[in-house]
Amino acid sequence: MIQAIGLTSTPRKELPPAVDNVSFEALSGCVTVLLGPAGAGKTTAVRLMLALQQGRGVAYFRGRPLHRIDHPSREVGVLLGDVPGHPARTVRGHLRMLCAAAGVPAQRADDVLDVVGLVSLRDERLGTLSRGMDRRLGLACALLADPHTLVLDDPAAGLSVRESRWLHGILRAHALQGGTVLFTTRDPKEAAQTADRVVTLEEGRLVADQEAADFARTRLRPRVVVRSPHAVRLGALLTKEARTTQRSVEVVREDGNRLSVYGSTCADIGETAFRHGILVHQLADEVGDMGPPRATDGAGAALTGDDGTTADDEHGETEPAHTTGPSEPDGLPELPPPVDVRPAPSPLRPLRYELRRATGVDTGFYTVAAVLITSAVISVILAGIGHAPQPRLLAAWPEELPLPPAALGAGFLGAIAFGDEFRHPALAADRGTVPRRLGLLAAKLLVAAVTALMLAFLTVGCDLEVLYLVYGPELADVPADWLPLGASWIGLVVGCSWAGVLAAGIFRSTTAGLAAVLAVPVLVVPLVRKVLEGMTVRAAAGFSARLHELPLMPWPFGGERYLTVAARMIAQPVGGALLLSLTALLGAYLLTTLRGRVR
Repeated sequence: MIQAIGLTSTPRKELPPAVDNVSFEALSGCVTVLLGPAGAGKTTAVRLMLALQQGRGVAYFRGRPLHRIDHPSREVGVLLGDVPGHPARTVRGHLRMLCAAAGVPAQRADDVLDVVGLVSLRDERLGTLSRGMDRRLGLACALLADPHTLVLDDPAAGLSVRESRWLHGILRAHALQGGTVLFTTRDPKEAAQTADRVVTLEEGRLVADQEAADFARTRLRPRVVVRSPHAVRLGALLTKEARTTQRSVEVVREDGNRLSVYGSTCADIGETAFRHGILVHQLADEVGDMGPPRATDGAGAALTGDDGTTADDEHGETEPAHTTGPSEPDGLPELPPPVDVRPAPSPLRPLRYELRRATGVDTGFYTVAAVLITSAVISVILAGIGHAPQPRLLAAWPEELPLPPAALGAGFLGAIAFGDEFRHPALAADRGTVPRRLGLLAAKLLVAAVTALMLAFLTVGCDLEVLYLVYGPELADVPADWLPLGASWIGLVVGCSWAGVLAAGIFRSTTAGLAAVLAVPVLVVPLVRKVLEGMTVRAAAGFSARLHELPLMPWPFGGERYLTVAARMIAQPVGGALLLSLTALLGAYLLTTLRGRVR
């Protein structure tokens, strides 16, 4: 169950809070609806419950606040707005990525796709889905981890009648299995037909908390629905007769040939139509809404539009008359099978998620292809111009560029590792932002390092092949000091990728991550060069001999050689600047993480 206590949003300037001291309960096994017009505070209340917005009050999910739940996605399934996924990712790939994050088997993605009817569209891109299909995918994401509670914000908005009925059937089936369902709507008729309990908000305050039957009896107004090809004429006659007989009757002209008549009966309207020879296609009592959008005094009302037109009206379908309170549809949709095995937290879970995230779109492959092509072209041009040393030819790094293409590409791939998370926050539904977990950071750093290593080797190999094909073997020789050069090259590319990951995680932007990578050679290197000027040679000279002189320090397999290489890398301005930048970025990220946990 859900217990919301004293939900109050933080007001802006002199405006009153959007939600003011709202408290209610949503019981297990029931469908609860938050009802209210636009601006009533429904969405704000949901966001406060899920800790997505700052404010006061608390919400308990089966006795625990959300931040005390180890795996929120297994307790609460959330659908707020459109599906927050990368538009180039496939439907099945998106769900399998979320399976890895939630720690459920990948087969679960196919199970929920079957339930929501998206099996035939599993290879479609998210950006190509219609509104109805997007709603189905959003519900699949909410059901993925087999949660006890479903929280949905206006899930039927923009859906057809058939899709809305299917959605409400899924929610009813989840409640019948003992789950808790809470969703928002602005349609009183939808609330009366689908909910067990209706919580009504107006201007951010709780005005009613009722059973569905009591809500229909006390809050809804009965009306007579009339369809006629002569609706305008019939409406004018009803208004005229009401004024003549001094009866309080309101006639509201809706879309097409439909009238909603408040304060009259089917018999009176039928007699009026018969006396004047007006053809009537439909005449039925209905519990519709809380009244027309504007009130009138006296008897009768002018024909006005009705903002409360439902999807049934738009598609030419009608609901059964006198439908008040929840009804169980015949043949409720089947829910996905329960997740029987709840695996313990595993350090491989964020790694599996990151691998699926990185390989689920083509951005990485296009970036690698662009880097290889650019590097090959620059290498050929540098060799043609001459005067470029062999290491710069292989790295495709002219002195005019701050970084070689491979380092820039690795930095970009590292930046989008967090940048895509904030732009398309697939993990943000239960936390409000990308979770700052050290496991997720370690997974991103590891995948970024492996990607950078592959890019470094592919770039050098591609440049060697191209130089051999164009200029022959004289420019394709491997330098004699390949070990320190290779270590420096790998350190540069991996360091740039890590700088992109950390900066994008701190500043929540791919652009900021790439800017931090470029800031290393442009801003940090000149500063480090001034500090280390005249110190590099003295610091590195005799380093290997001094290591041998240390007591109790055996160095088998020539270990001091590798330490010497590492020391020389750090002593170089670029290496020192990169190490300094990475240290500062890592410290800033950890500080931000700890500050968020203290809050």
